[in-house]
Amino acid sequence: MAPKKDQKEAAAAATAAAAAAPKKTGEGINTKLALVMKSGKYTLGYKSTLKALRAGKAKLILLASNVPPLRKSEIEYYALLSKTLVEHYKGDNINLGTACGKYYRVCTLAITDAGDSDIIKALQEGSSTA
Repeated sequence: MAPKKDQKEAAAAATAAAAAAPKKTGEGINTKLALVMKSGKYTLGYKSTLKALRAGKAKLILLASNVPPLRKSEIEYYALLSKTLVEHYKGDNINLGTACGKYYRVCTLAITDAGDSDIIKALQEGSSTA
């Protein structure tokens, strides 16, 4: 009986450690993105993202994983010129649209005001440590 009890305690400790460890960017970015959608300002889509970048209003750019390479490089170039952080979203444009709470596909997203979310600060810390 003692070995089973030790296994249960070890499993419980591992579960507690996994719950206490902060999530990197998978679900964490989705919850922060949902908070931005409620309390912040953002623009969805390629054209409006470029307009926000040219105006210098964008603070963070999210790109879906299946953005065409030419479009991706153009947005990254504008972001480099305007010193804006670019984050590559793990999912495709359907998943990004769902994470934004929309029923359509979203390939690019520009966050101009994060609102109550700390998504920009979290991604800056994540990119500086990586």
